[in-house]
Amino acid sequence: MKFDPKIHHRRSIRLKGYDYSQPGVYFITMDTYNKEQLLGEVIDGLMYLSQAGKILSYVWSDLPIHYPNVCLDSFCVMPDHFHGIIQLNEVNAGSYPHPLSEIVRALKAFSAKRINVLRKTPGQQVWQRNYYEHIIRDAVEWEQIRAYIDENPQKWERRE
Repeated sequence: MKFDPKIHHRRSIRLKGYDYSQPGVYFITMDTYNKEQLLGEVIDGLMYLSQAGKILSYVWSDLPIHYPNVCLDSFCVMPDHFHGIIQLNEVNAGSYPHPLSEIVRALKAFSAKRINVLRKTPGQQVWQRNYYEHIIRDAVEWEQIRAYIDENPQKWERRE
């Protein structure tokens, strides 16, 4: 099928004109490719990570080493998706503020590479294209999203 921009277009879900490298708090969600349940399983409301899920958790925790302005908050690895809260802080004078998209790209790329080494599937797609993000605007919303993340495994078996 040939590309037709009238029917093959992707709309950005990002807030138009917003600078995603500025200090702020962001809620992100990433889905595995084709919603493959490769990150673990939920049993009786508890998430048990597979080796791939452990890799993702490790790469997540490693982000502040590569991006000093990143502070990580609540997160949850689920069988076919990931939720996390990232706080971007001011950068030191002379430093470059990495945008949220660069940080999520790194999370996806570093975890995919290691997961593919584990599975012996070099180059195979691990993550769906794009990701969901939401700008957290106040402390109340921040707490609500933390609760949503923390309760995610208990709600897993009730979905659908």
